[in-house]
Amino acid sequence: MAAIALRSPYYVDDTAGTGANSTKLTLTIEGNLEYTLVKGTTAGATMLWEIAELCRDFLDITYDGTIISTNGTITIVAVITSHAATDGTGTALTTERFPATGNSIGYDAYGIFSQGANPFNTPTGSIPTWLIAKDPNGTLNNEFYIYVPIGETGSVPYITTVSTLGYNSYTSNQTEISGTSAGTKMNIIRVDCTKYGIGHKVVFVNKYGALQELWFFLKIVDSTTKKQEKYQRNIIRTSGVIAGTYSQAKHTRRDYNTTASQNLTLSSGYYPEWCNQWFEQLILSEQVWIHKLKEDNTSQENVLPVNVKTSNFLKKTSLNDKLIEYTFEFELSANYINNIR
Repeated sequence: MAAIALRSPYYVDDTAGTGANSTKLTLTIEGNLEYTLVKGTTAGATMLWEIAELCRDFLDITYDGTIISTNGTITIVAVITSHAATDGTGTALTTERFPATGNSIGYDAYGIFSQGANPFNTPTGSIPTWLIAKDPNGTLNNEFYIYVPIGETGSVPYITTVSTLGYNSYTSNQTEISGTSAGTKMNIIRVDCTKYGIGHKVVFVNKYGALQELWFFLKIVDSTTKKQEKYQRNIIRTSGVIAGTYSQAKHTRRDYNTTASQNLTLSSGYYPEWCNQWFEQLILSEQVWIHKLKEDNTSQENVLPVNVKTSNFLKKTSLNDKLIEYTFEFELSANYINNIR
């Protein structure tokens, strides 16, 4: 099995057979034939298809406070054939299957330009491993770290030897995770942030297509912004003995179509310089959630879908900035006034 990063283009190709006039691509996703595409070709030509954009439509990553690894990936089989007929019918002159056996595993991951075509690079460049960015200067069993408040539990994603996605949970007093399918140790650094409560957990789909938990340890600023329309109305009475008068208690400028958005500004607290990778991946993530205490019951919390409003990311360094701390602004991914119909 091979892992495919579906946020970046992924190409499959083969050479058309002698006498070929068309090439056909079939895409089977999660065991179902979803696409059959045909285009013209000539004998000996390269039959090139890009499949990531089509496959990504079938990814549906959900999060409600509980991480479920089975909804984070999809299985993919691509088959390219060449045909003498111009419409992809008749006996196949050539057939190439991707992968040759089994399934490819599609992740909501991406590569960067410098990684070249068809990228899917794990943090270590091999599998199995944890699916969060590591300390590039670390050594074996001392390269993967997470930073978590004292007494908090959570999960960490990993990729197995057959490219499947998994999550390893940890308890409230663990300081490391070892002996797992990730193949190496995860170090848990406990942080005391009691001045600001327990901090705030942000969960996002990272560069590797996995749900990553990232804690913001310092203060939160909660603000509400409204938008509305107005109209001017006539309040003059038009009948009876009071005609030509008006009530001073009535609005002459009336508000309507009022909507509101809730914005949350979080401060990360201090992180090592190499953790810049996490915050860069957060700003580039398309799916983000925040754990926030309920306003009407602070003993419980909501898991809120949010959009990252912060649009610029300046990587801080210990040389330039001494202490590494980031402030991110998020917007609730729904109207604050419930208008779901």
